[in-house]
Amino acid sequence: MLTQEAIKALALDWYKKLDVHVPMVEVLPLLADAELEMVFPEATVYGYAGFEGWFQRVIRIFFDEVHTVKVVEPVINGNTAVVKVVVQWEASVWNAPEPFSKRIKCDAFQTWEVKLTDAGKVVITKYIVDGLEYHEGSATL
Repeated sequence: MLTQEAIKALALDWYKKLDVHVPMVEVLPLLADAELEMVFPEATVYGYAGFEGWFQRVIRIFFDEVHTVKVVEPVINGNTAVVKVVVQWEASVWNAPEPFSKRIKCDAFQTWEVKLTDAGKVVITKYIVDGLEYHEGSATL
């Protein structure tokens, strides 16, 4: 059965893995492959292949990342759910040849769709970044 607790655990695990830039093989089990759609401010990607291209790019751009989950509000319908997520994202970025890195700090408002697989795992099927609200003094993308 799909539960609020399992969905929150997925969100916490997802952001923990993103913070430390785990190998892709550790992130993929959190995602559905065939039906995966991910909408980021800079790109929309599909399936594992699309995610891999996005992931490999961003882990080379951002560092010292910290994601703090503020809200995980699912509306569960059987084995699927639509989830409103708010996460505070902090990251440093360095753009060559600038002499210093910059710090981004914002709240990311997201809508996820998740499902419970036949194996009993909760996975992300759709991930949409609805908007970013930058904190005062933050660098921007």
